[in-house]
Amino acid sequence: MTKLTYTEKKDTRSGFGAGLHELGKTNENVVALCADLTGSLKMGDFKNDFPDRFFQVGIAEANMMGLAAGMTIGGKIPFTGTFANFSTGRVYDQIRQSIAYSEKNVKICASHAGLTLGEDGATHQILEDLGMMKMLPNMVVINPCDYNQTKAATIAIADHHGPVYLRFGRPKWPIFTPENQKFEIGKAIQLVEGSDVSIFATGHMVWMAIEAEAILADKGINAEIINIHTIKPLDEEAILTSVKKTGCAVSAEEHQMNGGLGDSIAQTLSRNLPTPLEMVAVDDSFGESGKPEELLGKYGLSSQSIADAALRAIARK
Repeated sequence: MTKLTYTEKKDTRSGFGAGLHELGKTNENVVALCADLTGSLKMGDFKNDFPDRFFQVGIAEANMMGLAAGMTIGGKIPFTGTFANFSTGRVYDQIRQSIAYSEKNVKICASHAGLTLGEDGATHQILEDLGMMKMLPNMVVINPCDYNQTKAATIAIADHHGPVYLRFGRPKWPIFTPENQKFEIGKAIQLVEGSDVSIFATGHMVWMAIEAEAILADKGINAEIINIHTIKPLDEEAILTSVKKTGCAVSAEEHQMNGGLGDSIAQTLSRNLPTPLEMVAVDDSFGESGKPEELLGKYGLSSQSIADAALRAIARK
């Protein structure tokens, strides 16, 4: 298989902004709500071109979720925008009671997630959001890997009826997936075919897994890389198909080890195909202020960390 490369870096939050703007042109029912972070969420183009469908609610995130839930009753498709910490931890009760419970058609769009938020530090670097949201009945949870996939996911979730949590980030990140791709909710994507170990990665960690594959290849190890962009519903078929071939697995995510992608994969394997699994994630810790890639290294989420986990998984076969 051709080695994956990139020619440009761009933040995934800009992919959300581009996708939302495209939806504004094609779907009159799409409306956008923002909690005083229009620039940070890249919602400015939508606001400028569709001012009658943009609602600036101010620093009132709980109210924003209630407004969004109400708008769905009139047939609107609300996209809410704020930081991931404020999109989940600050408003969990409103999401549970007003959106998930009654399966309201709200798209909760969350930027600045994970350690790669960087200098803003632990209070903003939420690492529990995927677990919080995947536990809610009726909630779809999506964590795309680059600008192109985030744009495609933003467009695709408008056609899904029901609540969605869409997570993306702040730093400029390699673009390595196709432009104008079709995004399928719940359908994992094999990026590199391999036979020795399956590496299941999500979000920014997909690129780190691709770099880890090169490290492992230098050691004569053939790793399979699968992009798990949808945490829920999880593509169990893709996971089991890969692990049947390789016999061991690694999960990689910019999230707490407890409650994230690794937990979901472990449940799938324990029920269907008990297999050695190593998890690359933050180990029961808050983050801190720092450069994104330095933080990934310090908290064990580097490409080398993934390669080392793969070696441990292989040794356990």
